[in-house]
Amino acid sequence: MQFPSPVSLQFISELINATIVGSTNTLVTGINEIHKVEKGDLVFVDHPKYYDKCINSEASFIIINQPVDVPADKALLVVDHPFDAYCKIVNHFRPFEPSNKMKSDSSQVGEDTIVYPNVFIGNHVTIGKNTIIYPNVTIMDHCIIGDNVVIQSGSVIGSNGFYYNTKKNREVWYKKMPDCGRVIIQDDVEIGACCTIDRGVSHDTVIGKGTKLDNQVHIGHDTIVGRNCLMAAQVAIAGAATLKDGVTLWGQVGVNKTLTIGENAVIFAQSGVGGDLEGNKVYFGSPVQDAKIKQRELVWIKRIPELWDKVMKK
Repeated sequence: MQFPSPVSLQFISELINATIVGSTNTLVTGINEIHKVEKGDLVFVDHPKYYDKCINSEASFIIINQPVDVPADKALLVVDHPFDAYCKIVNHFRPFEPSNKMKSDSSQVGEDTIVYPNVFIGNHVTIGKNTIIYPNVTIMDHCIIGDNVVIQSGSVIGSNGFYYNTKKNREVWYKKMPDCGRVIIQDDVEIGACCTIDRGVSHDTVIGKGTKLDNQVHIGHDTIVGRNCLMAAQVAIAGAATLKDGVTLWGQVGVNKTLTIGENAVIFAQSGVGGDLEGNKVYFGSPVQDAKIKQRELVWIKRIPELWDKVMKK
């Protein structure tokens, strides 16, 4: 999330009661988690295993639970509980804002857009021109919907991300990370019935121009879907994945978190994607591999009883 305007590091340190170590001259422009950090961002880390990754990331400011060496152009904010400090900053800049009507007064709907009855439009939502929102759609706060978009009945845009901070040494193991990201749906996108698109935890979930989703597709938080992608029913994509332009996922494909699928890749139905995939190839299986190799493998598996009989007769 980018702050409405840059703020001083001193202000942030006072907000979370932190000790500053390192450079204090630059301004803080936003807050992100490690998968999406940019220059000027705050990020938090509370386990030594990830210290180096955070300190050497693009983040300019690191909320951490003990002093460590830091590059000259960066600063640490040392606190006892970095996750709690992160949550406090998010809740300060993106506080919970209740709604008491079906369409918030702070939202905007473009010219010639049709919004059917029983559609909920949350706070600070922007919807473009010539878009159709069918009945029982829910569009949560801060979502941006482009022009010529179709969203079928029962879909939820901008639901909470499934993202938790885990510590086994406390009574409640899983503490939810508050969302401050958005969903951005670009022009000419079609979304089927009963789809769920989670907003970004700290950045944006993006559905690229011309992409088409069938019914019951789930897109996880902070996922970036490129232009002209195609997803059949019951596809599920975990958080912070990246799909390049032209990717096709057939029915019930599952995609793991924080991976990248290259341009124009095709994944056959009921496959499981566990790692990065090159573009311009066809994949199948769980875990996926080149579809031709997998299909030959299945042919040989079917022949195992025949081969076994031949061996036993010798």
